[in-house]
Amino acid sequence: MKVNKSKGFTLIEVLIGMTLLSLMVVLLFSSLAIGAKSWEQGEKKIANVNEIAVVQHFFNLHLAHATPQWNDFDSEKERVFSFQGKKDALQFVAGFPASAQRFGLQLFNLEVKEKNKKKFINIALTPFFPLIEGEDFFHDKIELVENVTHFELSYFGLSDETGELVWQSEWLNKEQQPRLVKILLELDDGRYLPEIEVALNIDNAYSNVDLESVPADDTEEVTQ
Repeated sequence: MKVNKSKGFTLIEVLIGMTLLSLMVVLLFSSLAIGAKSWEQGEKKIANVNEIAVVQHFFNLHLAHATPQWNDFDSEKERVFSFQGKKDALQFVAGFPASAQRFGLQLFNLEVKEKNKKKFINIALTPFFPLIEGEDFFHDKIELVENVTHFELSYFGLSDETGELVWQSEWLNKEQQPRLVKILLELDDGRYLPEIEVALNIDNAYSNVDLESVPADDTEEVTQ
């Protein structure tokens, strides 16, 4: 009678093997979890940086190209200068780049609003000049940034009282734009926009119905 001398695994060997396999699986999934968490944190950090960059880009792109204008096209309304600034709100007129496919000067109204007990910066966008009959009316509202805890604007220009160049908390009912606008912004998670100062065009605004009085060099800018 031939005896089979091959042996199987003992119970102890099986238990040791299963224990080692379990440790390897735990280590593998721990590494995957750490990698996923690191990736998520990296994505979140990139998103946070991009959100601040969008705010800074908005002011540098649009506010820096604000155009001084009067609303002379409507004789039934009080004549008002386009640029009006408060401590936490701002109105100005500027154009879009050609790539945006939104032509003509646009009126920007920027202010802090609150929704679900959280503050955000809202931008209302409308055409500055009256639309041609039959033309579509574009009225947009954009949330520039959410979770705002502090937003403050200040304006550098001639004081009505002293005639000197000083920083002011408001810029209302004047006939020209300030030289500089300073923006301070802080979010509820501690992120903030580094203090920026945007230089503006301080040329006196001309009447929209009396362009013959505009010097030749400025006509193209005013009528864009």
